[in-house]
Amino acid sequence: MKNLLPLISLVFALLGGCASTPLAPQASGPEGPWIKPREAILLAADAAPAGVKGTFAMKVQATGTQSNQTYLNSELDYRDQRNLTVAITPRAAQQLARRLGEHPLVALKGKDILVRGAAVRTPIYFSVDGRMTDKYYYQTHVNVTHGDQITVR
Repeated sequence: MKNLLPLISLVFALLGGCASTPLAPQASGPEGPWIKPREAILLAADAAPAGVKGTFAMKVQATGTQSNQTYLNSELDYRDQRNLTVAITPRAAQQLARRLGEHPLVALKGKDILVRGAAVRTPIYFSVDGRMTDKYYYQTHVNVTHGDQITVR
């Protein structure tokens, strides 16, 4: 029995190391539960290629446009792996501009927002001389097709 004690201790130590760490719980407020950017990124990666539906809370650190699409980013650098991108269609941007009094690029920069939708891991392909290559990285996007998906906190 005395010789088994180290073996039993080792088995318990190994079993303890196999336990998974649960995701942090969603934060909540008067609007209900919401998911923070880093949690959204992990959940979207786990759900890929499908997305994860929810309400996402973030501070808009940076904004931009490309091909008539408006982007709101949770990090200053949209390529940061911790960044959650809100991709807004032109129609939704117009709806938001009417509601907010100015384009969301200006109206939402620096604001805390809630976004209803699905966070999806999205491949972003590199291009060389205007041609898409087979090299890519992932961003996590919440696609907004209607202005009422976004509220300012």
